[in-house]
Amino acid sequence: MASITSVELNYLVFRYLQESGFTHSAFVFGNEGGINKCPIDGNLVPPGALVTFVQKGLQFLEMEANLNNCDADFDEDFSFLQPLDLITKDVHELKKMVNERRRKRQRGKTKESEKEHDGDRGLTREKERQEREKEREKDKENLENHKEQELQNENQISREMVSDQEDKINGTKKEDAKKKDRVNGTKKDDGKKEGKVNGAKKEDKVNVKLEEDGAFGGPEPMDICTTSAFQPCEFLKSDVTILEGHKSEVCACAWSPTGSFLASGSGDSTARIWTIAEGTRKLDSKNDPSSVLVLQHIRGTTTEKNKDVTTLDWNGEGTLLATGSYDGQARIWTTNGELKSTLCKHKGPIFSLKWNKKGDYILTGGFDGSAIVWDVQAEKWKQQFDFHRGSTLDVDWRNNVSFASSSNDTMIHVCKIGENHPVKTFAGHQGEVNCIKWDPTGSILASCSDDNTAKIWSMKQDKYIHDFREHSKEIYAIRWSPTGPGTNNPNKKLVLASASCDSTVKLWDAELGKLIHSLNGHRDRVYTISFSPNGEYLASGSPDKSINIWSLNDGKIIKTYKGNGGIFEVCWNKEGDKIAACFSNNTVCILDFRM
Repeated sequence: MASITSVELNYLVFRYLQESGFTHSAFVFGNEGGINKCPIDGNLVPPGALVTFVQKGLQFLEMEANLNNCDADFDEDFSFLQPLDLITKDVHELKKMVNERRRKRQRGKTKESEKEHDGDRGLTREKERQEREKEREKDKENLENHKEQELQNENQISREMVSDQEDKINGTKKEDAKKKDRVNGTKKDDGKKEGKVNGAKKEDKVNVKLEEDGAFGGPEPMDICTTSAFQPCEFLKSDVTILEGHKSEVCACAWSPTGSFLASGSGDSTARIWTIAEGTRKLDSKNDPSSVLVLQHIRGTTTEKNKDVTTLDWNGEGTLLATGSYDGQARIWTTNGELKSTLCKHKGPIFSLKWNKKGDYILTGGFDGSAIVWDVQAEKWKQQFDFHRGSTLDVDWRNNVSFASSSNDTMIHVCKIGENHPVKTFAGHQGEVNCIKWDPTGSILASCSDDNTAKIWSMKQDKYIHDFREHSKEIYAIRWSPTGPGTNNPNKKLVLASASCDSTVKLWDAELGKLIHSLNGHRDRVYTISFSPNGEYLASGSPDKSINIWSLNDGKIIKTYKGNGGIFEVCWNKEGDKIAACFSNNTVCILDFRM
C-alpha cells in the first residue's frame, strides 16, 4: 500500500497555510520544513489538497468501521460518524459504536412493528364502524331528496301555467328590451375596444397589462421580461493580453507612473519590466525578448526559494524600480534593467517597500520586525526603527519624512526620521494588522486586521475614530479612493475599500463611518483591490481566478474576467484604460478597459 512521506505531508500543510491566508505562518513553516528544497511541482497540486486528503481518510475510516464481516445491506445499515469521533477513536472503538447503534435501531424497529400490528387491528374495527354510519346517512339523504324532488315538480307545473299567460301580455315589452340590449351591447363593445387601445399605451411603459376582469391580454407572463436582470459583461479575448515568461507564481505588479512600463515580481527570483505598446495581445520573453527586461536577483541557476521577489514599487518619476526579496535585500533598478543599488541590512524577508513622494528615500519593513529608511543617493540606510515585537507587515509614508508601520504584534507606530521614539502609537486591533494606508491628505490612517475589523485613526487622538465590523473574516487589504481633498477629483466623496477572506469587498464613507456598498461577487477570499484613477471603478482579484470591475455608483459588476490561476494583485495604469493582474499560473494579464 502506498504511504505519504513527511516531505509530501509538509508540502500539503504549507499549501494549506498559504491558501488559507496565513502568509507569514506559511513562510516560517516553509523555512523550517525545507519546502524550498522540496522536489514537488506545486502546479500539479490542486487547491485544497490537504483538506481533500483528510476528508478521504475520514471517509475510509468511516467505511472500515461500518464493515463488520457480515453481508448486511450497506445502503440501509450504514452509520454516519462524527469527525471528532473518527479523529479521537481507533477503528475497534468505532466498530463498537456502530454495532451499538445497529442494536438500538433493531430494538426500535421491533417495538414499532408490534405497535403497528396492534394499531392495525384497532384501525380495522374503526373503519367498519365508520362505513356503517356512512350507509345510514346515505339512506336518510336519499329519502329526503326524493320528497324534495316531488315538491319541486308540483311547483314547477303551477309556475308554467301562470307564465304562459304573462308571456302573451309582456311579449312586446320583451322584444323592445332585446333591441335595447343589442344597442347597449354595441356601446359596451366600443368601450372594450377603447380599453384595449388605452391598455396598449400602458403596456408601452410596463410591457405587461392585466385587464380588470382578470383576463390576460397579450402573451403569457413568462414570455415577457419587464426588467432584464443585470448581467456583467465578460472581457473580450481581443481585450486581453497575456504576458508569459515567469517560471513561478507572480505575486506583485505595478505600472510605472510615467510611460508604458509594467513591472512584475515572481517566485522565480526575478522581476521583469514589460514594455506595453498599443495593440499588444501576447508577449513572451522567449519569442520577443526586446519587449521585456529580466531582472535577475540571483546569479546562475538555483532551485532555492530565498530570492523570491515579494514586493516592488516605482519612484514618482518612473525612472527607478525598487524591489524587495525573501533574501532580506532591497534592490534599485533602472528602466534599462541595470542594477543600480543593493541595500542590505534586514535579517529576514522584506514584506513591504515604498518610495516617498520626493524620491530621495525608500522605506522597507520586514520579518525581523524593523522598518528601515534608505538614502537612495548615498545608497545606504538612513535610520532603523525597531519598535515592533513581531514582524513588520506593512509600511506607508505619511509625507516625505514621516511614516506608519504595522505588525503582527497588533500595534501601529507612526515614526519620523530623526526621532528615536514613535511620535504616535495606535493600539486597538486584536489580531495581526495586515495593511495600513494614509488618506490622500495624510491626515487620517486606515488599517485592517485578522480581527475582522478595519479602523480609521487620527493623529489628533489615540483611539480610532471609526471601527468597521461588518466583515465576518480576516481583512487582507484596504485602499483609499483617489477622490476628495488632495486628489485630482476633489469634488467627489472620499471612500475606503476593504477586501476580506469572507469573499466580499466593502465600501465605507470615511467621513460618516457608514457602509456604502457590500460587493458580493467572488466565490473565494479577496486578496487585492485597486481604484481607477477617476475614482469611478474598483478592480478586485481573488483565488477564485476571477477579476471583477465594479461601478462605485451602484455597487454592481460591469466587467469580469476569468483566468487560469488565482490572482495576487491588480493595478490600474495612470490613464485608467488598462488593468494589470498577476496570477498563480506564472502569468501576468492586461485587460483593456475602455468604456
